[in-house]
Amino acid sequence: MRVSFLPRALALAACLACSLPSQAGLFDDDEARKAILDLRTRLDETRSQNVAAQRQLNDQIQTLQRSLLDLNNQNEQLKAELARLRGQLETTQRDLADVQRRQKDMTQVVDERMKRLEPQQVTVDGKEITVEPDEKRAYEEAIAVLRSGDFEKAAGALQAFLRRWPQSGYTDSARYWLGNAQYGLRAYKDALATFRQFLTAAPEHLRAPEALLALANCQVELKDTKGARRSLDDLVKQYPKSEAAVAARERLAVLR
Repeated sequence: MRVSFLPRALALAACLACSLPSQAGLFDDDEARKAILDLRTRLDETRSQNVAAQRQLNDQIQTLQRSLLDLNNQNEQLKAELARLRGQLETTQRDLADVQRRQKDMTQVVDERMKRLEPQQVTVDGKEITVEPDEKRAYEEAIAVLRSGDFEKAAGALQAFLRRWPQSGYTDSARYWLGNAQYGLRAYKDALATFRQFLTAAPEHLRAPEALLALANCQVELKDTKGARRSLDDLVKQYPKSEAAVAARERLAVLR
């Protein structure tokens, strides 16, 4: 802070001037002039000191202001950097969530594909068997074609199935339905041979009585009445409690 001593100096000079008459004998003009000069010198020194102090104070204030400005700039930079990092974190979290979701979806897809490739337990004609997915699909597709009434296409599909999977758990059922498809095509000799293969391989099969009845029907169509009666007799003897046996008895009653 600047302190001015000029008013005090002038007041002091005025007091000295007023007291000169009473002390004229003590001071002459040279001494008064010297005192004033000394006082001015001290005033100039004091003023210079005040100016220097004020300049130093101003410098310190400017330094502090620059420091505050730098700190403010640094704070803004830190805020900007924090905002950038927060944005990166949010982006990373979203990307991670997307990766985890895709990984989960891929895992589900792989699991589903693995399940489709794994052997499956199925029940066909009262018998539980283990089959491959392709095997199961081929059999079901062939049966679906047969049910649609396209006997020619069904016969081809069933024959292809038996060639590809000769040891399949579906083999007996596939052969039975092949005989029916051939019968539907009026290929009675082929149907007769197929039903005989079926009965030889699976005499205890759930559909064995029906296969024996169908075999007799093929013989009837081929004009082999004697053979038909023999097949019907075998049916009644071997499977007396079956529905096919009831039909066999009716056929025997009218078959000549």
